[in-house]
Amino acid sequence: MSLLSTAEMQRYRGLLDTLPKDSPEIPKIKVILQEDQKERCKEHFLSFVNSMWSAFIPGKHHKDMADAFERVANGTLKRLIINMPPRHTKSEFASFLFPAWFLGKYPQKKIIQTAHTAELAVGFGRKVRNLVNMQEYQDIFPTKLSSDSKAAGRWNTDKGGDYFAIGVGGAVTGKGADVLIIDDPHSEQEAMQGNPEVYDRVYEWYSSGPRQRLQPGGAIVIVMTRWSKRDLTGQIIQNSVKREGDEWEVIEFPALMPSGKPLWPQFWKQEELEAIKAEIPVAKWEAQYQQNPTSEQGAIIKREMWKIWEDDEPPFCDYIIQSWDTAFEKNNRADYSACTTWGIFYKSDSEGRDVAHIILLDAFKERMEFPELKAKAFELYKEYEPHTLIIEKKAAGAPLIYEMRRMGIPLQEYTPGKGSDKIARVNAISDLFASGFVWCPDTRWAEEVMEECASFPNGDHDDLVDSTSQALLRFRQGGFIRINSDEPDYDLPRRKTAYY
Repeated sequence: MSLLSTAEMQRYRGLLDTLPKDSPEIPKIKVILQEDQKERCKEHFLSFVNSMWSAFIPGKHHKDMADAFERVANGTLKRLIINMPPRHTKSEFASFLFPAWFLGKYPQKKIIQTAHTAELAVGFGRKVRNLVNMQEYQDIFPTKLSSDSKAAGRWNTDKGGDYFAIGVGGAVTGKGADVLIIDDPHSEQEAMQGNPEVYDRVYEWYSSGPRQRLQPGGAIVIVMTRWSKRDLTGQIIQNSVKREGDEWEVIEFPALMPSGKPLWPQFWKQEELEAIKAEIPVAKWEAQYQQNPTSEQGAIIKREMWKIWEDDEPPFCDYIIQSWDTAFEKNNRADYSACTTWGIFYKSDSEGRDVAHIILLDAFKERMEFPELKAKAFELYKEYEPHTLIIEKKAAGAPLIYEMRRMGIPLQEYTPGKGSDKIARVNAISDLFASGFVWCPDTRWAEEVMEECASFPNGDHDDLVDSTSQALLRFRQGGFIRINSDEPDYDLPRRKTAYY
């Protein structure tokens, strides 16, 4: 049966209103309209949602989601990511109604459903199984469960289709998927640890497990709230671009639109969302509700804390420090080796007193084998002739320290003390930025340092951040630069040195 046109539907409904109640045509018209509605439910996901979910409150974003799910079902969309805030029908659509609708259309196909815990994934499986068993569903689709389908997380259709639910980290050996659905792979408890490795473990599981279980021509649907640049969405997109892999369609729904209006005003009032925004940390709001985990507002060192040096030439500097943070080896998974060069210069304050400031003179970051690293370190030392060269004694830093000393170059080893983690070190220098004493030129390479600092501690890399904190801690601990909160000390002797 083909779908009725809008004009035909209006005509039939008009007849129901005008024909006598005892007209023999009324039952026939009702059957025609009912059959049309069934066909609409088969063809259009949103029609199916409205039929199965009587309390559904539609929003504009539901239309966008429905359109994407229909393209997944008909095979024209193979890779889909939807990032959206909590309590916006993410799981009801993607992990409950969509798999039920898909298996209704294609009862011979296979679905793997995942969530951050096995319990949650099995819960989705139970809801889908129960829906498939309902009479309202079977009035639309002939799909039925096989007679031996008892488990909520593992069941089959009578046409050979398969539904399998697992939690993140679970094994999928022996299972295949025409559609792989991943729903919120990161838990709030993991995200609150502040350890980026929790995101790496999820990506490793995805790439080595479920991703490899896809049937030829199969599709992947990921629906999740953002947590970090290194979460599953971030790593998939980054690796897809880097390796020219799968092409993904990414749909992002912020809770508050750029206009300030809610994404789903039919359900969420603006004042309710504004109240949540006021109550939770900025970083959490930006990531989870706005799908913007790179927001500088959640950073320890924000972009606006930097002072921009607008002259073409840097100021004369009294003292120069060069700081190296080195990686282990050159490969795609290794960190970069990074070097930043900084100088102390003096500016007059409002009372005419010379006050020490610090400026970023140069930044370098690259993956290198040790011979290249050694040559670059020597080149930068000769270019800037720093008063102090600092190299962290880890990874390639230890042999670099040996080689530089063998060439007669004086340097200081840096070994972080116990309990001095990266976040603590950045916190120890953040007040220098907040007080307006740290400058950088208006250049592309300086922007890279600012960007990495603004993304810390959840950014993809922190090599320039490590080099920066190492250098500024040396300035701070050596008494080269002070702020009002520091203990008073004697003035240091001044020696003017042009940096180039």
